[in-house]
Parts: sequence; structure tokens; C-alpha cells
Amino acid sequence: MPHKSGFVNIIGNPNVGKSTLMNNLVGERISIITSKSQTTRHRIKGIVNGDDFQIVYSDTPGVLKPNYKLQESMMKFSTSALVDADIILYVTDVVETIDKNEEFLKKVQNTDIPVILILNKIDLTTQDKLVELMDLWKEKLPNAEIFPMAAKENFNVSNLFDRILELLPKGPPYFAKDELTDLPSRFFVNEIIREKVLMNYDKEIPYAVEVEVEEFKDEPKIINIMSVINVERMSQKGIIIGHQGKALKKVGTEARKDLEAFFGKKVFLKIYVKVAKDWRNKENKLKGFGYNQ
Repeated sequence: MPHKSGFVNIIGNPNVGKSTLMNNLVGERISIITSKSQTTRHRIKGIVNGDDFQIVYSDTPGVLKPNYKLQESMMKFSTSALVDADIILYVTDVVETIDKNEEFLKKVQNTDIPVILILNKIDLTTQDKLVELMDLWKEKLPNAEIFPMAAKENFNVSNLFDRILELLPKGPPYFAKDELTDLPSRFFVNEIIREKVLMNYDKEIPYAVEVEVEEFKDEPKIINIMSVINVERMSQKGIIIGHQGKALKKVGTEARKDLEAFFGKKVFLKIYVKVAKDWRNKENKLKGFGYNQ
């Protein structure tokens, strides 16, 4: 059998289940998942290898109208995914309106790349309403194949995987066959800590946070990590730390447990908080955090 390989880019609006789908397709927890929108900020690749194939999945930030420079960078990740894909997975769900982000949807309509429309969260609707919604999407994206799905329940994911394999072009692997992602360990440390911030704080706080690893020492029996949680204002720093440091300690404990599971060894994690004033609107800060590359 000839070898197949290609890039499968996952795009769509916030909170439709892109990261859940990505993790299910890859079979590993690559993207963080929370109930809050704008959880994914980067293009995150997950690589699936077989004897005669390599699929490189990309999870992308949810499509939105940018309000500050960080969101402009996030949108660049999403729009670039329309160009460099071999297959596009456009994810929607049974809850959002069909005309949401019409401008971006037009770009999907005009692409020559094969599109598979994922109609997610079908467990939240009835059979009649699902059929009606599928008909509407057939009119909207006539060239797309439609896969009804409940990604959270892993329903219909294996059939989607098989179809992706069929559509994949012939070619050699792009990455080494033992690679799971092209991202460094430090990236996943940042993401796991940021996930805990998203889960433990409300309102604007999680969106004003960016995490960076200052020290990562992988020793034989333990990984020593020092990380910084950057916030935009001094008042946010106080909220992150909490009374007597309890809030930050909770984040650190939860993150350390996930990091130990992720790396398969003991982790010593130290986190501190500093103010990087208005970092979401500063080009140099965004570049330093891995945006605007």
C-alpha cells in the first residue's frame, strides 16, 4: 500500500467542541478543554501515525471578531488553517445559528479543499430537528460531507477517522513516526496551568492571563518547573493569588497532578504571578508569548 499523509485542520466558532474532537481523533489529550469560549489560543498540532499513513491534525482558535491584538493573532491562526490544509473539518453544533460568522463561512464555501462538516452535540436535539438542520447545512455548504456527531460521547468519531484516511493524499510522513506533536514540553506546561486558571476563576480574569515557563529541568526522577502567570493589572494579581495564597495554591496543586500524568513522572511546580501591563495589546509581549510569529 502506498503511504498517505496530510494536514487536517479543525476550524469553527468558539465552544462547538473542536478541542474535544481533536483529542478524540488523536487519542491523547493535546488541547485543553473547558466550558469557556476562547480556550484555544494557538494552532495546536496532534500527529497520528500508522504503518502506511500520517495524519497531522490542527486545532485552531474559535472564529470571532477581534477586540484586541491577541484576538487578531488568534484569528490569523484560524484563517491560515483555510489555506494550508489537505482536508478541512468545519465544526458546528446543533445549538449555534447557521449564519454565525457569515464572512468566515463564505471563505469555507469558496475553498477547493475537501470540507467535512461536523454537526456536533446531536445528543442535545431531536431526530426531526437534526434532519432539518442537516438540510440547511447542505444548502449552505453544498460541497461538504456532513457527519452528525457527539464528540464528547465519542459517537461517530471512528467513522470520521476512516473517511479522513480515505481522503488523505499519497505522500511521505512530514514528521518522525514517533512524534505526537510538534510543540515543546514547555507549551503543554503553559496550557495545563492556563486550563486550571480557566476552571478556577470567573469573568475577565482567565482571558487576562498568559502563562510562561521560566525554568524546566527534566531530571531522572523529577521535573522541576518554575512558571509565571502574567496578568494585566495589579488587582488581577491579587485575585489570582487569593486570600493567604489559597487560590494560587489550588491552581498549582491541580496543575501539578495533571503534569505528572502528562509526563509520567514526579513534578515539582513553583508558580508566581507578575503584572505585564496590557499585554494583550502589545506586539512585543505577544511575540514573546508565541503569537505574531
